[in-house]
Amino acid sequence: MTATPESRLAELGLALPAPSAPIANFVPCVQSGSTLYVSGQVPREDGRFAHVGKVGREVSTEQAQAAARQCALAVLALVRQHLGTLDRVRRVCMVQCFVNAVPEFTDHPAVANGASDLLVALFGEAGRHARFAVGAGSLPGNVAVEVAATFEVAAA
Repeated sequence: MTATPESRLAELGLALPAPSAPIANFVPCVQSGSTLYVSGQVPREDGRFAHVGKVGREVSTEQAQAAARQCALAVLALVRQHLGTLDRVRRVCMVQCFVNAVPEFTDHPAVANGASDLLVALFGEAGRHARFAVGAGSLPGNVAVEVAATFEVAAA
């Protein structure tokens, strides 16, 4: 029997956080046909911003990778809330990773791997995606990372 994303989540010992409500004038997800766009998510713990600070100063690359992984879990929580199940995801298409880094930091791809590695572990080949990872002068709440994603989804 082929593992589903929902069963893989359990196998990996992962739990999705409670979906976050938007903090400004936008919606968490927009679906157009079979494409699902998920708004940028930041790392949170107990409802508060986590991994706060600049990567390369207060936050290490490894801590930023963990933050990106938390962001990816938050994205997936919104996907599940919107679709009812992760099993309707057919493909992860694009991941956008913004890194709140000092100007001399250059390892943005390593930070984004925190999100990418999780998505590939969960969805297998369908989790392999296009991506960008860029430095940002600042992010909401001074968090280290923000991640957004685009998915291809099956009809209900």
